[in-house]
Amino acid sequence: MSLFEDILRARGLVGEKRESFLHPNYANSHDPFTLPDMAKAVERLVEARKRQDHITIYGDYDIDGLTATTLLLDAFEKFGFKYVEAYIPNRFVEGYGLTVDAVETIAAAGANMIVTVDCGSLSTTEIERANELGVEVIVTDHHNVLKIQPPAVAVINPKRLLDEHPKLYENYVLKNPQKYPSFYPFLDLPGVGVAFKLVQALQTRLDGLPISQEKWLLDLVGLGTVCDVVTLQDENRTHVYYGLQVLKKTRRPGLTALMAVSGVEQQAVNARNCGFQLGPRMNASGRLDTALYSLEMLRATDSMTALDKAQQLDAMNLERRKEQDRIFKAAIEKAEAMQKDHVLVVSGKGWSHGIIGIVAAKLLEKYKKPAFVLEELGEESKGSARSFGDFSAADAIRASDDIIAKGGGHKLAAGVTLPTNNIAAFRTRVNQFYESLHLQDQAQKLLPNADVTITDLHEIDEALVSQLAQLEPFGNGNPEPVLRLDHAVVANVRRMGGDGQHIKIRIQDANHKTIELLAFSAPMQWFIEPGEYVNVWFEPTINRWNGTTSVEGRLVRLEVVA
Repeated sequence: MSLFEDILRARGLVGEKRESFLHPNYANSHDPFTLPDMAKAVERLVEARKRQDHITIYGDYDIDGLTATTLLLDAFEKFGFKYVEAYIPNRFVEGYGLTVDAVETIAAAGANMIVTVDCGSLSTTEIERANELGVEVIVTDHHNVLKIQPPAVAVINPKRLLDEHPKLYENYVLKNPQKYPSFYPFLDLPGVGVAFKLVQALQTRLDGLPISQEKWLLDLVGLGTVCDVVTLQDENRTHVYYGLQVLKKTRRPGLTALMAVSGVEQQAVNARNCGFQLGPRMNASGRLDTALYSLEMLRATDSMTALDKAQQLDAMNLERRKEQDRIFKAAIEKAEAMQKDHVLVVSGKGWSHGIIGIVAAKLLEKYKKPAFVLEELGEESKGSARSFGDFSAADAIRASDDIIAKGGGHKLAAGVTLPTNNIAAFRTRVNQFYESLHLQDQAQKLLPNADVTITDLHEIDEALVSQLAQLEPFGNGNPEPVLRLDHAVVANVRRMGGDGQHIKIRIQDANHKTIELLAFSAPMQWFIEPGEYVNVWFEPTINRWNGTTSVEGRLVRLEVVA
């Protein structure tokens, strides 16, 4: 049995599961009409196409919302809708989601219908106002839902099934699909995934986008799915698997230009590139100014305009990183005074709420605690949360309903708005909520676990790395394979980076075979001396430099052997 097969077996990928995982079959896509209200939405949109209603696609300002908006604009154009516009709210003026002001603006512009993407499930008041103005609303979303749905024509949200039938699902997957064929079998679709299912459903009733041609939309679906950090299993894996293939030959000048300015080799683009190079640049515009710049990049039809927009996003991303570093340093100073808290809640003036979500993620990484970071905006404050393990940031916000203005989101990422005077009370409340859960060993959930423990390095070669590439795309729910080697001796240690913050360690097994392991921004305890013995966890990779290739590893965990 090879090391590759050992890794597959450790992940439960045996028999039929092995084949379906290694070779996802697009033909096995789930029936879109098993999503809640899909039939209602399709019927209304078919009528809208006949009447040529004026439709506004209302998207969120993050990548999930932007890719979903672009997807529906493209698809509706092909279906023959003549009057379709996009509306992307400004994070700093309007905030997240559908707003009454936006609804009134859209109605005044002459729209008959709003189709939301990546938002709308909690927008009862806003949809009521739309109805008063004669504007019908179709919601497509994947966030938390209400017990009683907003008065929309349709609310297409897979999470409705989880809310209505929680015992039928486990980890967003239907336990017994054969017994319940009318239930959608996988509920962790991103917003762009839900929008794509709407397109697939419309293909059964409208001409203009022949069956199979919708695959050209998968570059958007794959990018949005990776960047929204949903589980890369089931249909999400299929969408990203094929989406990356489409991205390699995308017909969108904007994405081609964005890969160029990001230093991404288009023919080798992978999920890591999407999440760490393309995604941050697309998000930068909405974090600093307006996400319309990113939408314009996605919608560009000529290469010169596309390159101009991509370069603009690249420059904004550099500015975002500088501002992020400033806020992070200030947040650390405040977090140091809260070391006894299970959940960090820090706030400050001038902390752009377009960036504080990233800062919350960095605090979580540094302190191994859920983190809320808020910008104080006079009497009101807005914040973002990041969590992990068994602590739900969204549930913590719900437990604080009486002292906040609004809030919601996911288990691992959420947003909240509250009176600035209530920040201290909110800090107390979320920590009380944490304590009420009696959670154990949460920090351990952040540590990478090994797929397989090896005894030596003899199988760590280019052939293995090539085999492991078959498991891509990697991401949430399908992490890169991690190998563990115990009692290795440190042969050499080299500091790198302007501040010596990175490290490259050469380790040696009992048979004197060596491999170099690299860690960026490594913890201080990893800066050890040659001759020490360590247990290491690493991801095998290929290093290409000056025309030569070698196998090395990304060091993800290290323990000194006493």
